[in-house]
Amino acid sequence: MILRPRQQDLVQRALHALHQNDNTLCVAPTGAGKTVMLSAITADFLKHPNRKACILAHRDELTAQNRDKFKRVNPHLSTSVYDASEKSWQGSATFAMVQTLSRDHNLETLPSLDLLVIDEAHHARADSYMRVIEGAKKRNPLIKILGMTATANRGDKRGLYPIFSNVADQITIEELIASGHLVPPKTFIIDVGIQEALKQLKKKKTGDYDDGEVSSIMNTLPVNDAVVQTWKEKAHNRQTVVFCSTLQHGRDVRESFIRAGIACVMVDGEMGDQEREQTLFAYTSGAARVIVNVAVLTEGWDDPPTSCVILLRLSSYKSTMIQMIGRGLRIASPDEYPHVHKTDCLVLDFGISTFFHGSLEDQINLLGREPTPGEACTKSCPECGGEVPLAVHECPLCGYDFRATATDEQDARKPLTREEFVMQEIELIKKRSPFMWIRPPEKESKVLLANGFNVWSGAFFYNGQWVALGAFKKQPARILATGEQNVCLSAANDFMNLHESEQTAHKSKDWVYLPPSEAQLKWIPEYRDRKINRYEAGGLMTLKFSKKHIMDALKESTHG
Repeated sequence: MILRPRQQDLVQRALHALHQNDNTLCVAPTGAGKTVMLSAITADFLKHPNRKACILAHRDELTAQNRDKFKRVNPHLSTSVYDASEKSWQGSATFAMVQTLSRDHNLETLPSLDLLVIDEAHHARADSYMRVIEGAKKRNPLIKILGMTATANRGDKRGLYPIFSNVADQITIEELIASGHLVPPKTFIIDVGIQEALKQLKKKKTGDYDDGEVSSIMNTLPVNDAVVQTWKEKAHNRQTVVFCSTLQHGRDVRESFIRAGIACVMVDGEMGDQEREQTLFAYTSGAARVIVNVAVLTEGWDDPPTSCVILLRLSSYKSTMIQMIGRGLRIASPDEYPHVHKTDCLVLDFGISTFFHGSLEDQINLLGREPTPGEACTKSCPECGGEVPLAVHECPLCGYDFRATATDEQDARKPLTREEFVMQEIELIKKRSPFMWIRPPEKESKVLLANGFNVWSGAFFYNGQWVALGAFKKQPARILATGEQNVCLSAANDFMNLHESEQTAHKSKDWVYLPPSEAQLKWIPEYRDRKINRYEAGGLMTLKFSKKHIMDALKESTHG
């Protein structure tokens, strides 16, 4: 497996930070490949003989997912599990449940660790995590601590600085949208006559809004019916998640959907595990079109077919708003969801979160510059003193807002248009890909193809949309993605990264400097007088031999 260039940057920056300090934090949202990067950093640490690492998580499913992906990335490294049903430190890397390990009698079994990895590190200030961290430091005062999280800012205002003194890197959700690894959001701010009242609400001392006060304004029958009517007009054919402020608010919104004939379910924090699983299954299986929740699905839950998010609660912190919207930004793989055609996520904001924080669309066009490989440029946070990436607007360690002191020059920076940014991202993907991407001469800009020793993949413009296809040699083509060109090119590039190696990628690139062989020209005689190289000849042969498979897959993409 080859990491994406942006993943490689984060891995190298994390390793550099761990070399300079005894800890570091990395921030990477849904879709960034957090577990893959975590696995690569840990594997680099374990290159030294007799070293041991522990990867700590707070849910059984996270422990299992992390271990499975780690084994795929690092099949040569031994692993073990420490949880309620199995307690072993035999592996070089042990995947542990914090609730189990933090108990006194279990902490006594803790070996001397060289690396402690904390997944979902925004929970690290909790007592159970602190007990494990302190126990690990007692065993080995020189231990290195790596934190990985999608959002470093905690709603309780307890910063992470006591554990992490620096942030090695932060991949933003805007980067992933621009690079095609998440679908773009389309935000609508809808005023149903309550915005002025919401703007008058005062925040509590904690910085949060009073959910009861929010509910008293938003939870009325006319407002709830207007929400349902707007959803029917704009998103009736989309799987939808709704965020409400209180339990009664959620129940009333659910009833409004049901009265309108919409299959709707609700999850909340008072449900037992079995009831929650059954409710979530009703939604993910498609039996319910809408799922309402209250403070349950903000993090740690993803359903890729979800393509509409309704905001019926206020977000004091932009990170919370991004978390909620992020539930709908996952790309729905055609392999896994063959009947889902998802190209964007509709965000219906009936409150004032977007009004105060700005929409994600406002931000994905700001820079259009390639991240600099190697060490990240950093700045010191004036609030907590932590070292954080230069580009962050909000300190991941304590929440300090750098925008309050932004310079006029920064504020005056002109954003690119969506079209300009997408084109820059396409060129960036091509430039940083380990594979060569070719455009067949007669296809103009309708095809981008990469050839490997084991597989090929490409982005094809067909019937008004871009489609990503990939296949093992002499096998039928698979649909990898549909939508914008950058989304499809990213999916095609990821397919190549998954099934080829750096060695085969370099060998393929070497063919660029060689003329086509006579054996190749025998199959593509029409190019004998054209100026092409051996790599391009191989791609043209792939298109010729796979033409039927490609057309079958392209036709299938329009039926989904």
